[in-house]
Amino acid sequence: MWSNLPFDVLAKIFSFLSPDSLARARSACRNWHMCSETYPMTTSSTVLPQHHQAWFLALPTRNRGQHCYVHNPVTDNWHMLSFDFLPDPVRPVASIGSLILVRPTNCTALQLALCNPFTRQFRYLPMLNITRTNPAVGVVTLDSGQLGPNPRFRVYVAGGMSKAPHGGATYESKLEMYDSVNNKWHIMGPVPMEFAVRLTVWTPNESVYSKGILYWITSARAYSVMGFEIGANTWRGFSVPMADKLEFATLLCRNSGLMLAGGTSEGEACIWELKEGDRWGLIQKVPMEMGRKLLGGKSSWGNTKCVGSEGGICLYRELGSGMVVWREMKEKATWAWFWIQGCHSIGGKHVQNLPIKGVFLHPNLSPFPF
Repeated sequence: MWSNLPFDVLAKIFSFLSPDSLARARSACRNWHMCSETYPMTTSSTVLPQHHQAWFLALPTRNRGQHCYVHNPVTDNWHMLSFDFLPDPVRPVASIGSLILVRPTNCTALQLALCNPFTRQFRYLPMLNITRTNPAVGVVTLDSGQLGPNPRFRVYVAGGMSKAPHGGATYESKLEMYDSVNNKWHIMGPVPMEFAVRLTVWTPNESVYSKGILYWITSARAYSVMGFEIGANTWRGFSVPMADKLEFATLLCRNSGLMLAGGTSEGEACIWELKEGDRWGLIQKVPMEMGRKLLGGKSSWGNTKCVGSEGGICLYRELGSGMVVWREMKEKATWAWFWIQGCHSIGGKHVQNLPIKGVFLHPNLSPFPF
C-alpha cells in the first residue's frame, strides 16, 4: 500500500514527522527517498513547528572543534553533529528558522554566513559596504516562511570600529542592512555617536526584535537597553529592573513582546515583561529547586546564559550542567517549567563537559538555495 501512495499524499504524511523520524523514513527505500527529494518544501513545511518544538543546539566556545551538540525535545535525547563541512571555525550570532547566522572567528573584521547543520550547508553573505570590527548585529525575519529552507530576513549592523579618513580607527556611525531578497548590503543612515560607542564597547551580538524595534542589552552591570525603531529610524535607551544587582541579563521575545531574564546574587532568577512607558513587570520566577540544581549548589548566577524562541526560554551554563526551560504547553494553553538533563554521554560514549553557546532552531532537512 505504501509504495502505491501518490507522492503528494506521502509527502503530506512526512510533514508530520519530526526531523529525526523523517531522516529514517528517507532511508527506508528508494521510493520514499525520491519523494522527500521531490517535495522538499512539503516534507519540512511551515506546519511542522506546530507539531514539534524547536531544538537546542550547543556550540562549544573554548574548544571550538568541528562538532556541536543538539537536544531533541521530542525524544529528550542528545546528539552530536559534525561541523567538518565548515571552512572556518564559527561563532553563532542568531538562528533564523532552520538556519544559523554565524561569524567566522579567524578574522577581526565582521563577515557573516548562513549554516544549516542538518543538511551540512554553508554560505557566506556578501561583505559589508564598510569594513568594521566588533559591531552589534540584529536580525529581523520577514514572513511566516522563516521556518522553511529559504527564509526572508534582514540583518542590521551598527557601531563597530572602522578606518578613520586620515588613518587610525574611529567609531563607525553608519547603519547597514542586508536584505536576503536581493542579497545586498545597504547603507540605511547615521547612528548617533553615543549609541555607536555603546554598541561597540558594551554590547554583544545578540539582539531581539519586537514590534518593529531591534533591541540590544549592554554586556555588564549596570545593565541598560538600546532600541532602534526601524520604521522611524530613531534610537532610544532605557534601564532594566535591578540593573546594578543582576549577575546576568538577557533579552528575549515571547508572544512578540520584549522579555528580560536575569539573576541576582540573592539566588533568585526572574523574568520580566516590558510594558507601555518602558516599564518592566515581573511575570515569573525560576523555581527555587531547579535554580539550585542548575547552579550546582552555588548562589551565583554569574556564568548563566539564556536563549529563547517564541515557544520557550532556556537557562543553561555548561554542556553537562542541565537546563531550566520555561516552555509553552499549547494543548493546555499555558506555560510550564521543566528540567532538562545535560549532555554527559552519546551512544554510550562519555562527553566532556564544555562551556557552550546555545541557540534554538527548527531542524529542516530541505536544502536552502545558494
